[in-house]
Amino acid sequence: MIPDSQFTYRPIGILHSPYARRIDAPHQSTVVEGTESGELAIATLELLDWLDESVLQDLSGFERLWLIFALHRSDGWKNTVKPPRGGPKRGVLATRSPHRPNPIGLSAVELVRIEGRTLHLRGVDLLDGTPVLDIKPYVPYADAFPEAKAGWIDDLDERLGRHSAPGPRKPRN
Repeated sequence: MIPDSQFTYRPIGILHSPYARRIDAPHQSTVVEGTESGELAIATLELLDWLDESVLQDLSGFERLWLIFALHRSDGWKNTVKPPRGGPKRGVLATRSPHRPNPIGLSAVELVRIEGRTLHLRGVDLLDGTPVLDIKPYVPYADAFPEAKAGWIDDLDERLGRHSAPGPRKPRN
């Protein structure tokens, strides 16, 4: 592999969510405090025409999915960022900042149902119009490590309470 390699990805679908602006969306899909409704967001993912509907075969039995998506509104990146939960600047790769060297996101969402080429989802933190690059089924025995250490986040959890996170930012005046 050559370090300067380039990759091109083609979206498999477009996500439609209630979040039009970055400041409206929660920082994590399951943290909805401060959102307009205070509820987990409902969204749809429309499969693009270039894919045959059969790619969704057998997906309906999964409760959760990983969405891999392009952070299409990311406007560059920096080596260090200030996390929304506070504290000092952190190395961008030690955060979930959308401003990354490669603007690719990952989110675990709930699959509500599938209707034809449309996936109905709950608990999303993606903006309306987000291009989804891939879907992978969430497999609990392989994807969940509840006792795993989370570095500097463990320190914040100890001080602020586990699973605390800010809601969406308020618009700047």
